[in-house]
Amino acid sequence: MMVLRRLLRKRWVLGVVFGLSLIYFLTSTLKQEERTIRDRTLLEAKDSDHRIPWKVRFNLGNSSRQMTQCRNSIQGKTLLTDELGYVCDRKDLLINGCCNVNAPSTRQYICKSCLANGCCSIYEYCVSCCLQPDKQLLLERFLNRAAEGFQNLFTAVEDHFELCLAKCRTSSQSVQHENTYRNPQAKYCYGESPPELLPV
Repeated sequence: MMVLRRLLRKRWVLGVVFGLSLIYFLTSTLKQEERTIRDRTLLEAKDSDHRIPWKVRFNLGNSSRQMTQCRNSIQGKTLLTDELGYVCDRKDLLINGCCNVNAPSTRQYICKSCLANGCCSIYEYCVSCCLQPDKQLLLERFLNRAAEGFQNLFTAVEDHFELCLAKCRTSSQSVQHENTYRNPQAKYCYGESPPELLPV
């Protein structure tokens, strides 16, 4: 009799634990499914015609305007690009973040190391070349055709400079099989096409 009571208690406890676990699992699964459906519905409602509301402001190409402060590409060890498209040596960067335009090595809208497809071997030259006013149409075409996978990255971008910084960073377009560069010599791209795949 004692053994039977112990057995019943154990089965009852196990049954309760199993029942509660099953309820928790089913509730979590249903909530996740509801969240997924709600998110998908919101995306479809927000973007029913698949147009992304880009808010990029392009510069007017008026490089002679005086700026009191400049943003720049920051991370370069030896070169930097400011938001006016000037590339300069790090030592020629002024306190306000702008390149010293009077320094002998400073150049504006320089495409040195860039190929015809818009892929460059040096990040700072990619950004500078991308900032050329005549690249606006190409960038607008890219934005209008951008896959939804890029939406989170590029809707956060507010102007031409930020777009070029983001576009020139090494992206999945630059790699093959997620671990090797399509073209190790030209991996920074502002153009519409990925780098040409070089034979191994």
